[in-house]
Amino acid sequence: MFNWKDEYSCNVSEIDLQHKNLFELGNKLYTIVSLSQKYDRFDEIVKTLEELRNYTIYHFEFEENLLKLHGYENIEEHKKQHEAFIKKVTSIDEEYMDLNQKKVSMDLLTFILDWIGNHILKTDMGYKEFLNNKGIY
Repeated sequence: MFNWKDEYSCNVSEIDLQHKNLFELGNKLYTIVSLSQKYDRFDEIVKTLEELRNYTIYHFEFEENLLKLHGYENIEEHKKQHEAFIKKVTSIDEEYMDLNQKKVSMDLLTFILDWIGNHILKTDMGYKEFLNNKGIY
Protein backbone atom coordinates (compact mmCIF):
# COMPACT_ATOMS: atom_id res chain seq x y z
CA MET A 1 0.00 0.00 0.00
CA PHE A 2 2.82 2.41 0.88
CA ASN A 3 5.27 1.99 -1.97
CA TRP A 4 8.25 4.32 -2.21
CA LYS A 5 8.64 6.01 -5.58
CA ASP A 6 11.46 8.23 -6.82
CA GLU A 7 9.01 11.13 -7.07
CA TYR A 8 8.80 11.13 -3.24
CA SER A 9 12.50 11.93 -2.93
CA CYS A 10 13.43 15.26 -1.38
CA ASN A 11 16.95 14.69 -2.70
CA VAL A 12 18.25 14.80 0.87
CA SER A 13 19.45 11.32 1.75
CA GLU A 14 18.69 11.36 5.49
CA ILE A 15 15.19 12.74 5.00
CA ASP A 16 14.48 10.24 2.22
CA LEU A 17 15.67 7.44 4.51
CA GLN A 18 13.37 8.68 7.28
CA HIS A 19 10.43 8.98 4.88
CA LYS A 20 11.08 5.41 3.73
CA ASN A 21 10.95 4.30 7.38
CA LEU A 22 7.59 6.04 7.75
CA PHE A 23 6.38 4.16 4.67
CA GLU A 24 7.50 0.90 6.27
CA LEU A 25 5.52 1.70 9.43
CA GLY A 26 2.50 2.54 7.29
CA ASN A 27 2.89 -0.83 5.54
CA LYS A 28 3.21 -2.58 8.88
CA LEU A 29 -0.05 -1.04 10.07
CA TYR A 30 -1.73 -1.92 6.76
CA THR A 31 -0.57 -5.54 7.07
CA ILE A 32 -1.97 -5.83 10.60
CA VAL A 33 -5.31 -4.34 9.56
CA SER A 34 -5.48 -6.63 6.53
CA LEU A 35 -4.99 -9.82 8.52
CA SER A 36 -7.89 -12.10 9.34
CA GLN A 37 -10.33 -10.60 11.81
CA LYS A 38 -10.60 -13.90 13.71
CA TYR A 39 -8.11 -12.58 16.24
CA ASP A 40 -7.99 -9.39 18.24
CA ARG A 41 -5.21 -7.20 16.79
CA PHE A 42 -5.55 -4.36 19.30
CA ASP A 43 -2.12 -4.83 20.91
CA GLU A 44 -0.40 -5.00 17.53
CA ILE A 45 -2.22 -1.91 16.29
CA VAL A 46 -1.40 0.08 19.43
CA LYS A 47 2.25 -0.96 19.31
CA THR A 48 2.58 -0.03 15.65
CA LEU A 49 0.74 3.24 16.18
CA GLU A 50 3.15 4.06 19.03
CA GLU A 51 6.12 3.26 16.77
CA LEU A 52 4.65 5.49 14.09
CA ARG A 53 4.02 8.30 16.58
CA ASN A 54 7.52 8.12 18.07
CA TYR A 55 9.31 7.87 14.75
CA THR A 56 7.25 10.70 13.29
CA ILE A 57 8.18 12.95 16.22
CA TYR A 58 11.85 12.07 15.71
CA HIS A 59 11.59 12.74 11.98
CA PHE A 60 9.77 16.04 12.39
CA GLU A 61 12.35 17.29 14.91
CA PHE A 62 15.18 16.32 12.57
CA GLU A 63 13.54 18.01 9.59
CA GLU A 64 12.60 21.17 11.50
CA ASN A 65 16.09 21.51 13.00
CA LEU A 66 17.68 21.14 9.57
CA LEU A 67 15.34 23.72 8.04
CA LYS A 68 15.84 26.14 10.93
CA LEU A 69 19.63 25.74 10.79
CA HIS A 70 19.62 26.80 7.16
CA GLY A 71 17.08 29.63 7.49
CA TYR A 72 14.12 28.13 5.66
CA GLU A 73 11.52 30.90 5.44
CA ASN A 74 8.43 28.66 5.60
CA ILE A 75 9.49 26.86 8.78
CA GLU A 76 6.54 28.03 10.89
CA GLU A 77 3.91 26.77 8.45
CA HIS A 78 5.84 23.53 8.11
CA LYS A 79 5.89 23.10 11.91
CA LYS A 80 2.13 23.73 12.08
CA GLN A 81 1.52 20.87 9.67
CA HIS A 82 3.76 18.61 11.72
CA GLU A 83 1.89 19.56 14.89
CA ALA A 84 -1.45 18.77 13.25
CA PHE A 85 -0.21 15.30 12.27
CA ILE A 86 1.06 14.56 15.77
CA LYS A 87 -2.18 15.83 17.27
CA LYS A 88 -4.15 13.47 15.02
CA VAL A 89 -2.13 10.35 15.80
CA THR A 90 -2.03 11.10 19.54
CA SER A 91 -5.75 11.88 19.78
CA ILE A 92 -6.91 8.37 18.96
CA ASP A 93 -8.92 7.03 21.85
CA GLU A 94 -7.56 3.54 22.57
CA GLU A 95 -10.81 2.35 24.16
CA TYR A 96 -12.79 3.42 21.10
CA MET A 97 -10.14 1.84 18.88
CA ASP A 98 -10.38 -1.43 20.80
CA LEU A 99 -14.10 -1.59 20.07
CA ASN A 100 -13.74 -0.40 16.45
CA GLN A 101 -10.34 -1.70 15.38
CA LYS A 102 -11.03 -2.09 11.68
CA LYS A 103 -12.74 1.29 11.26
CA VAL A 104 -10.21 3.28 13.30
CA SER A 105 -7.29 1.55 11.60
CA MET A 106 -8.69 2.16 8.13
CA ASP A 107 -9.38 5.81 9.00
CA LEU A 108 -5.79 6.11 10.22
CA LEU A 109 -4.42 4.51 7.06
CA THR A 110 -6.48 6.91 4.94
CA PHE A 111 -5.14 9.82 6.98
CA ILE A 112 -1.53 8.63 6.53
CA LEU A 113 -1.98 8.18 2.78
CA ASP A 114 -3.49 11.66 2.55
CA TRP A 115 -0.59 13.01 4.60
CA ILE A 116 1.91 11.49 2.18
CA GLY A 117 0.07 13.00 -0.75
CA ASN A 118 -0.30 16.44 0.75
CA HIS A 119 2.74 16.81 2.93
CA ILE A 120 5.61 14.82 1.49
CA LEU A 121 4.69 15.34 -2.16
CA LYS A 122 3.79 19.00 -1.80
CA THR A 123 5.03 20.67 1.38
CA ASP A 124 8.32 18.80 1.73
CA MET A 125 9.07 19.36 -1.95
CA GLY A 126 9.04 23.07 -1.10
CA TYR A 127 12.37 22.74 0.68
CA LYS A 128 14.00 20.31 -1.75
CA GLU A 129 15.60 22.96 -3.96
CA PHE A 130 16.24 25.22 -0.97
CA LEU A 131 18.32 22.59 0.84
CA ASN A 132 20.01 21.40 -2.33
CA ASN A 133 21.07 25.01 -3.05
CA LYS A 134 22.64 25.02 0.42
CA GLY A 135 24.64 21.92 -0.50
CA ILE A 136 22.46 19.55 1.54
CA TYR A 137 21.86 16.25 -0.23
